[in-house]
Amino acid sequence: MNFTTFKSKKNYKKAQLKKPEGKIVSKSDYAYVFPWHDYYAPKVLYKLLDKGIRVKVGTEPFSIRGKNFDYGSLLIHLKNQKYSISEINNIIDSISKESGVNFYGFSSSTTKGIDFGSNKFQNLTKPNIALVVGDGVNSYDAGEIWHLMDTRFEIPITKIKSSILYNYDLSKYNTIIMVNGAYNYDNKTIDKLKNWINSGGNLIGFRNTIEWLNKNNFIKLSYNKNLASTKDLKFKDIRNHFGSQLTSGAIFNAELDISHPINFGFIDESLAMFRNTNIYIKNDSIGYNNPIKYAKSPLLSGYISKQNSKSIENSRPFVSKRSGKGRVSVFTDNTNFRGFWYGTNKLLLNAIFFDSLMF
Repeated sequence: MNFTTFKSKKNYKKAQLKKPEGKIVSKSDYAYVFPWHDYYAPKVLYKLLDKGIRVKVGTEPFSIRGKNFDYGSLLIHLKNQKYSISEINNIIDSISKESGVNFYGFSSSTTKGIDFGSNKFQNLTKPNIALVVGDGVNSYDAGEIWHLMDTRFEIPITKIKSSILYNYDLSKYNTIIMVNGAYNYDNKTIDKLKNWINSGGNLIGFRNTIEWLNKNNFIKLSYNKNLASTKDLKFKDIRNHFGSQLTSGAIFNAELDISHPINFGFIDESLAMFRNTNIYIKNDSIGYNNPIKYAKSPLLSGYISKQNSKSIENSRPFVSKRSGKGRVSVFTDNTNFRGFWYGTNKLLLNAIFFDSLMF
């Protein structure tokens, strides 16, 4: 777009932006690869899996015919699929044009790095996702995730009422998302959730849900807590004192291990993250358990108190732990804040699609 002064309405109309149209780069009868770093790659991946097309994810970088592919690139072999090669080409052509994502065709499996027959390419499963909503659940946070999945990525998501969670058949879903909220489940419901996880379910929790999950032994975490002293606090200063300890919307710099599946699709090793909680999870002593961690002096924009500034150092905004055959993953903050914080959207999608790749 040419950012010059438009002297007429006609010139302005000419400058209007259009959604890019993807394409097939080198039509193939052997295999296609598409990069995960494209914003709409999750939309493409779901459409392919939903049609029953087998897709594999590359867990290491590789290059082929002068084209470099990073962690998380997706591979489609055209043989041994439920569709003919011609049908798959037509499907890919349609999805590419609609999504704006390019597919790269290759006639050989020989690469620099992992080749197409390597076990470093792992099969992916179509996610069947449920989102807990209703009484006690933050409707803004739930709505943001619903919009992200249903509207932007066209990934179906079932809304389950929190008050009657026990009555649902959870075996229909392989992923359940619990956003910020107050969860007061009885032991029967807690046991049902744990059994679902241990049988292979992928539970993803956000914000204050972490403390509930920790309290009820879904996941074990330790926190950094540096509290401001109230020893000499006067009554008239109570509001200002506690208000000054809130982190109500600030931006912080995090360091990424881009080889970890939660960070597939990110190219830079730093990421600006939006925070609106005071939950600071201690870093683990094992490096690969801290795939996202806050940098030293991480504040980029906004306000954080001196005490919380101490807590955020040596802390991590994401933790994932296996439980039986399943997994519990938690984010200390909202990666989809108000629908406009695009930069961290892919973290949630990675937690959904790539949970089986994490230790």
